[in-house]
Amino acid sequence: MEFAEVTRRFEDYLRKENRKLTPQRQRILDKVFATSEHFTADTLYGWLREEEGPKVSRATVYRTLEVLTRGGFVEGLDTGDGGLVYEHVMGQEHHDHIICLGCGRIEEFHDQAIEELQEKAAREKGFTLVSHLLRLSGYCQECQAKNAAEDEEDERA
Repeated sequence: MEFAEVTRRFEDYLRKENRKLTPQRQRILDKVFATSEHFTADTLYGWLREEEGPKVSRATVYRTLEVLTRGGFVEGLDTGDGGLVYEHVMGQEHHDHIICLGCGRIEEFHDQAIEELQEKAAREKGFTLVSHLLRLSGYCQECQAKNAAEDEEDERA
């Protein structure tokens, strides 16, 4: 999806909420859709502070992310440690996430067999599946190795 179309849809959505596309909201939208990274609200705020443009407050970042989430432009992902990271989803293929509990690394994946099992489970329960979020938590190879080394050290002590 072209970014001009995303902007048009955002303007339409804001109008429905009796809001306007301010220069600050435009900057936030631009930055969100310019990255393919997962980011926190504070990370986004830091990026905006580092760049030239209309001044954007931390509160405006948080409020705009809420609006973008309600409108289906971004999704928030609970990282399992009380944190929330965002990614833009409009125009993106559906995917799920694996999050490392050690370092916080996030890997995206898509598995058609899992998608089909979720659809089947929903049908069996009498549901029509509209959307879903799948988050797997565990430890990446690097953190597993680090944990194993720390365990060995503890055993020697």
